[in-house]
Amino acid sequence: MSQPLKRGRSAPKLNRACMLCGLVQSLSQFRNDGCPNCESVLHLGDNEDLARECTSPTFEGLVAANGSESSWVARWLRIEHFVPGLYAVRVVGKLPDEIRVDLAQQGIDYRPRDGTVQD
Repeated sequence: MSQPLKRGRSAPKLNRACMLCGLVQSLSQFRNDGCPNCESVLHLGDNEDLARECTSPTFEGLVAANGSESSWVARWLRIEHFVPGLYAVRVVGKLPDEIRVDLAQQGIDYRPRDGTVQD
């Protein structure tokens, strides 16, 4: 019987969640490819500083989305129109002010994924 994987407190967390859409992937994926849902507005690709500022290593829960618009969980998390993948239920942190201003100028309503905004 195999032993469960143990991660010590000093071990780096490998995955991060996009603060705009909640997609979970590695920092190197965000840095190299950007966020497949948000790249057109966040421009994370090839910018490690921005990739770190717009993603969070601290998130709760994971949901696997298969791209189905009929999923009530996808609708609840507001990810029903996003690419299939793993999504965080909650993401700790907020986008930097300058990014939020830029989103507002583009007509994009930013809703933090940390649970502070209620419907």
